Amino acid sequence: MSSLNKVLLIGRLGKDPDIRYTPDGSPVASFSLATSENWTDKSGTRQERTEWHNIVAWNKLADICKQFLSKGRQVYIEGRIQSREYTDREGVKKRITEIIASQMVMLGSRPQGAEAGVQPMEPVARPATDADQAFGDSGITDSDIPF
Repeated sequence: MSSLNKVLLIGRLGKDPDIRYTPDGSPVASFSLATSENWTDKSGTRQERTEWHNIVAWNKLADICKQFLSKGRQVYIEGRIQSREYTDREGVKKRITEIIASQMVMLGSRPQGAEAGVQPMEPVARPATDADQAFGDSGITDSDIPF
């Protein structure tokens, strides 16, 4: 393997997703995500450190984020790290690091004040297929696995 760029985060949204569109009409959603680390220091005092991550989602995932996510919502984000440079309004060159999301899973319950019209997703049972039956009980045990 030559390299790996993968990020897994669980945190809470710091703001509602902002959606923009590229000139060709592709949606892009961006939002901040807070992850926190808690520990007790040597003196017994409880400490907390929060990291803020800039999340960017494209296309269908951007639409889903805009529709279902809101400030305070807990989510799992999977993606990759990407840095880019840009020039701000004052003409100063800046560099930003972002997480380009490839997957998003909503966790926990909706935060207070969330839209009443959005229903939580329910797991959907699917009927067993011939493939499930063919591979479901193959007779392989843990001792058959070489690692």
